[in-house]
Amino acid sequence: MKSHILEQSASQAGAQRPVMVLTSGAFGEAADALARARAFAEPLLIGEVLDTGEPVMAHADAVALILRGIGGSQAMQAATYLVYAFNHLNKPMEVITKSFGANFAALAMETTKLVRVQRHALEARTAAQLDPAADPQVAAAQVENVRKMLLAFSRDMRVVMLRLASRLQTLRYYAAQKEVPGKGVALEALQVFAPLASRLGIWEIKWELEDLAFRFLEPETYREVAKQLDQKRTEREASVEQLRADLERDLNQAGIESQVSGRPKHIYSIVKKMRGKSLDFEQVHDLRALRVLVSSVPACYAALSYVHSHFDPVHGEFDDYIAKPKVNGYQSLHTVVRDDQGRSAEIQIRTLAMHDHAENGVAAHWAYKEAGSKGYTGVSASGAYEAKIAVLRQLLAWERDLSGAQNQAAFDDRIYVLTPEASVVELPRGATAVDFAYSVHTDLGHRCRGARVDGAMVSLNTPLQNGQTVEINAAKEGGPSRDWLNPELGYLASHRAKAKVRAWFNAQALSQTIAKGREAVEKLLQREGKTAWKFDDLATELGFSGAEALFEDVGKDEFSLRRIELLINPPAQQADPNALPVLRKSRATKGSGKGGVVVEGVHALMTQLAKCCRPAPPDSIVGFVSRTNGVSVHRADCSNVREMLRRNAQRQIEVAWGINRALDAAVYPVDVMVQANDRQGLLRDISEVFTKEKMNVIGVQTHSDKGLAWMTFTVEVPEADHLYRVLGQVSELAGVRAVRRK
Repeated sequence: MKSHILEQSASQAGAQRPVMVLTSGAFGEAADALARARAFAEPLLIGEVLDTGEPVMAHADAVALILRGIGGSQAMQAATYLVYAFNHLNKPMEVITKSFGANFAALAMETTKLVRVQRHALEARTAAQLDPAADPQVAAAQVENVRKMLLAFSRDMRVVMLRLASRLQTLRYYAAQKEVPGKGVALEALQVFAPLASRLGIWEIKWELEDLAFRFLEPETYREVAKQLDQKRTEREASVEQLRADLERDLNQAGIESQVSGRPKHIYSIVKKMRGKSLDFEQVHDLRALRVLVSSVPACYAALSYVHSHFDPVHGEFDDYIAKPKVNGYQSLHTVVRDDQGRSAEIQIRTLAMHDHAENGVAAHWAYKEAGSKGYTGVSASGAYEAKIAVLRQLLAWERDLSGAQNQAAFDDRIYVLTPEASVVELPRGATAVDFAYSVHTDLGHRCRGARVDGAMVSLNTPLQNGQTVEINAAKEGGPSRDWLNPELGYLASHRAKAKVRAWFNAQALSQTIAKGREAVEKLLQREGKTAWKFDDLATELGFSGAEALFEDVGKDEFSLRRIELLINPPAQQADPNALPVLRKSRATKGSGKGGVVVEGVHALMTQLAKCCRPAPPDSIVGFVSRTNGVSVHRADCSNVREMLRRNAQRQIEVAWGINRALDAAVYPVDVMVQANDRQGLLRDISEVFTKEKMNVIGVQTHSDKGLAWMTFTVEVPEADHLYRVLGQVSELAGVRAVRRK
């Protein structure tokens, strides 16, 4: 089944045909580009048809005619034939460059790429519409992709105009054949191409695109409105013609030289007005409409004054787009009046120059692309420059419409490239093939080893450009290179890709640390003949959240294997795993604990401070009786002890700090976490605070990412209150964002 997209290049059932290359010298510099391009393309396109069934040559002729109708130069019309010939050449860029120049070759290539994007978006949108389980946002996303690509290519106005004219011819062909295109073709015309034509002020194309697309999308509504327009067409046309003739005569007799004509009715604009203002058909004022063309701006206001003095103006229906032009540069006076029979009519008043802009918009100025510094076909260099500014102003305004003014700077910093399947990938400006690979899939980024851009091999740090097609060469397995993180080498521009690379290396380092710790614990259990121990149970007994946390601390040499030995090899009198342990006597004296922990109601139980929360006096604490290693003392707010007590509530025991701690020299290890802006000397400054406060630092862990540093200090303190005073001093250091006890 055909996809019914007219812009797709003709089917290529056979091999690409060779073509004679004609040098630019053979044609000379004469202004016969149109005839030359048609003669060049005809042998390639004759007999070929588009997916719609329309002959390719006929389509190209029609597109060239549309472009001529809105002021396109011969060179612009000639480009039409080269675009459709592009896919029928073995080496299209080389052939077209030699025959017509690099400018035409680039235009044909860029337009062909945009065609591929549209085709892919249409197929994806159609599939989403046919699949009842598909996400309804997929279709909208594909429309947005085409908008983005149009904007990406729109720096060359010729590409945009070719696409507008081609889509208009698509709809004209379906209408002439009395066939209905796929819904996606009409939707794209209504949601993407018509708004673009409106933004550029090309009303002639805009209105026809809207009416044809609406005819296919809502045929019943279209026929109903058309029927209502036809019912009194003869009477209305007669009254409009009488009004036109009278107004033109009266204006000229009043000394206001003018031409007055009827304005065609556009069904889609009538329906939009009816729906937007909740009007009945008979309430739409511009069913009768006239356009008055005069020679100057003062004449516009003179004509307006005459109209308002001889007719009854309708309140609230006057717009002065001369004093305040529309964002696309449109200028005109609009007013609605009633005649002596109460019939309303809309009258537009503008100069001839305003009318030319209203019909063809910035399309009339695309000569700037070909004018250069010397001017072109009557267009002065200064005039070409002004025209270029006018075009870019409208395109930027359209971008603001789509992206929001607040996002304009971000939009300007984006590029849009294609996958080999013509999917659109959005990247930051300056992005490389490595950024592209990570944007498609993280694993593809890790395995990226080379890239082709538009079919040519490039280095991985080559910046990509709008519209390029990127293909990644990937290894079957492996990881990123550390060189990719070196900003001077220019491999990565995307923050997302940089984060993915850092995460890979961090995971590798952590994995190696955990593997080292696991190996050490396994060897210990094998040596002691305790392989029946489950790692998770072992970790829980030691106060860790899980086995990997235990292995990580062991791998970092932050947890002694001796403590595991004591757990798995308790004294002989405590061999019974179901009995509460009777451990060695605490160093605390009776009634005080001398800086240690007192177990309420029990005189001689061994206690140990849990590593997971590192309690220190005067923290609120709770005891948990382990089966083999005495009482583990946790802070009352420790999540680990809460979980253990949830499963074994009967093993909780009351504990308290010794009452004579002040007489003891005991110190307690606690963890302090610091987040700060990474800078030179940060570690030194924090360490100096601890040294000044006579705190012994027994462990430090640091990690930096994207200009931020995360540090964990293990310090010995006599009591927690002392620690909190020191944390206040650390928080005042330059760059420190947050500091807290773990």
